[in-house]
Amino acid sequence: MISDSVKKGIERAPHRSLLKACGYSDEDLEKPFIGVANSFTEVVPGHIHLREIAKAVKEGIYSNGGTAFEFNTMAICDGIAMGHEGMRYSLPSREIIADTVESMAKAHGFDGLVLIPSCDKVVPGMLMGAIRTGLPFIVVTGGAMPPGEIRGRRIDLISVFEAVGEYKVGKISEEELRELENHACPGAGSCAGLFTANTMACVTEALGLSLPYCATSLAKTAEKIRIARRSGRRIVDLVKNNITPDKILSKESFENAILVDLALGGSTNTTLHIPAIAHELEEKLITLDDFDRLSDKVPHIASLRPGGKYFIEDLHKAGGIPGVLKVLEGVINKDCLTVSGKTIGEIISEVKYIDYEVIRPIDNPVHETAGIRILRGSLAPNGAVVKISAVKPEMYKFEGEARVFNSEEEAVKAILNGEIEGGEVVVIRYEGPAGGPGMREMLAPTSAICGMGLDDKVALVTDGRFSGGSRGPCIGHVSPEAMAGGPIAIVEDGDLIKIDMINKRLDLSLSKEEIEERLKKWKKPELKVKKGWLARYAKLVSSADEGAILK
Repeated sequence: MISDSVKKGIERAPHRSLLKACGYSDEDLEKPFIGVANSFTEVVPGHIHLREIAKAVKEGIYSNGGTAFEFNTMAICDGIAMGHEGMRYSLPSREIIADTVESMAKAHGFDGLVLIPSCDKVVPGMLMGAIRTGLPFIVVTGGAMPPGEIRGRRIDLISVFEAVGEYKVGKISEEELRELENHACPGAGSCAGLFTANTMACVTEALGLSLPYCATSLAKTAEKIRIARRSGRRIVDLVKNNITPDKILSKESFENAILVDLALGGSTNTTLHIPAIAHELEEKLITLDDFDRLSDKVPHIASLRPGGKYFIEDLHKAGGIPGVLKVLEGVINKDCLTVSGKTIGEIISEVKYIDYEVIRPIDNPVHETAGIRILRGSLAPNGAVVKISAVKPEMYKFEGEARVFNSEEEAVKAILNGEIEGGEVVVIRYEGPAGGPGMREMLAPTSAICGMGLDDKVALVTDGRFSGGSRGPCIGHVSPEAMAGGPIAIVEDGDLIKIDMINKRLDLSLSKEEIEERLKKWKKPELKVKKGWLARYAKLVSSADEGAILK
């Protein structure tokens, strides 16, 4: 066992002494060392309950002959960080979380890991760090909260964000806004729709890294506790049988995860996270080209929030990720191994029930196209991303004059002040990985546009990114970003922008010569942040089309 390097032999007496100071016995030290990475925090609803899950995981570890060592990672709530300086830290936190998991595992000689993440950057961050270690690991995602409810209408956090725009145009009163605020998020768990946190949980299960039904089982349920306890037992078996990440993760397993993501219409943030996770296994194992290629293989089969009417609790009752994989069995690789010890094919062979109203059959989809589209063109030579499943069909093709803003704050102010007119394309730049820095999510401007009834009249294009809760014609991840001298840096007010989501195009209606002439005159601005972690991040981070990994 790897842990022998810190606990075996006369020369390790000091190490054993320190472990005994923590309450571990000689008997405990004979067993496999299992690190339990818990992202519990009292700031984030998706993580407030994770102590209970960790307790069940540790019970499972001890019951199967392992010794558990719980440690923590950071966790940022994107909803609380949204719309201000705090959002600059969200995406960069993924790298800190990855480094924490790697550091704790390697420094203490763990033999295996159980990861307990919940929200957006924590799930990919933990996966990245665990893959680096090469240790067997299993993931217990924290689970979604149920939707809130007002007089029979189910609501969630996005309902509140969009209500701000409704209040600004007089559609609702301040009292109605406060009522939404008080009922939209009823308790612990990640936000109730298929936003980034829950999308990443679904991706993790599809990759084979969680036990069946883990991704969609709700927080604060007995089912989640049972899955956590089984996962604790299972990690000891994975260690004893040396089931390392390279035996589960492969090009095929990542393609399975992408197909599930595309079919469900998940968050566009997966186009950052899946390539970054795969990069830990092999450089450029997964790129935007894979999303583009696979998007032609599956339709959109589930009408989930934010673009649809169903929530994660509905997806779970309908069959969960095993049900989705069963519907997709004609296009997925069924031979991929999972942490359960079963292949994907064996898991879906046990599926007994699917609610085909929620998880639609391939031949009766919600939309004929996959939920995420990769766009390219003269405005995005290296690619851009749109969640087409959350766009009204009449906006799939759109042309409009640019209204250019060099920060999210400038754009939000103009939107809420009623300065944006129908037929325009709002361009927000210098919000990419380096330009932001941190590639802030822009739920505030998208929600304001939707709340003010402009989501079928106005498009938004940015080198930043969007919340998994964003809906409407919102195109993000434009690469190269403005800070790198991409064409988005030279767009001017009044320039015509052409969007064609069906044919996967995003173009600036200027000649190639005009674009090149403007780029020659462009001067790179100074970094917005000049000290601290974000300054280092801005100098090291790659572009969005490469997963915003650090180089």
